[in-house]
Amino acid sequence: MQGFNKYYPPDYDGEKHKSLNSYRGKHALGDRARKIDQGILITRFELPFNIWCGTCNNHIGMGVRYNAEKKKIGNYYSTPIYSFRCKCHLCDGWFEIQTDPKNTQYVVTSGARRKEEDWNPEENGGYAVHDTEGSAAPVDPLAVLEKTTDAQKNLTQVQIPRLEGLQNVSEQYNSDPYTLSRKVRKRFREVKKAALEKEAADDSLKGRYGLPETLKLLDEAEDDAIHAKEEWKQARKELAEEASSKRRRLVLTSVSRPTPSLPSSSSRVSTTSGTDAVSALRARVLGNTARRGRQR
Repeated sequence: MQGFNKYYPPDYDGEKHKSLNSYRGKHALGDRARKIDQGILITRFELPFNIWCGTCNNHIGMGVRYNAEKKKIGNYYSTPIYSFRCKCHLCDGWFEIQTDPKNTQYVVTSGARRKEEDWNPEENGGYAVHDTEGSAAPVDPLAVLEKTTDAQKNLTQVQIPRLEGLQNVSEQYNSDPYTLSRKVRKRFREVKKAALEKEAADDSLKGRYGLPETLKLLDEAEDDAIHAKEEWKQARKELAEEASSKRRRLVLTSVSRPTPSLPSSSSRVSTTSGTDAVSALRARVLGNTARRGRQR
């Protein structure tokens, strides 16, 4: 069965040609493999460092990309060594860069020179990049013994107890995962319920006072609640004292007024209607005075 989007000519023979590329005499990599018979593959190469072109003496920055001719030129043990031959984009000169598996870096072999920008640790009292042990020096047996003793002491007093503690914690957490999961889910439900209740209370308060829904209300602090309760008690006490003082003033005012003399029996009947009118007027005046005091 023929594949999709492929045209197989009538004279195509699968056993003879194997593939359409071999039938047409083309390589699978296309123009990149135009020098494949020489062992050269055209690939995209990016400069790993700054260089100076040996032909035009121009500076070429790190990261500039070229269509380089990649070729295998040898091996370092089992690691292949490749060379990348590039043409300068500022002139017609060619330069070549090779891999250096021994030192894990690139080396300019011809056509250019590398711009030296590396920090040399040997000039600053250190060791070479690939010489971590330093120069061979006579070994002090006492120093070696002290180092071994310190390492053993650190292992027995610090590392082993720490590993045992971590192991105990891990066993404690993994001994009963169902119980731990149930506690976590219970705590989550409690927190979620409290959050929903607070959200409902906040929405009710916003609706009561006409506040915008996007307004975020802060949580009530315990100190603020205590302070508000004390202020409410103090205001209630002051209001009660003020009402009591007003009542005392009304009583004193009514007592300080002179009491009219009682009429004789002969004139009591004739003045009954007049006394009732005075009493009604007096009660009305006292009621208005008391109401006005309460409004203040």
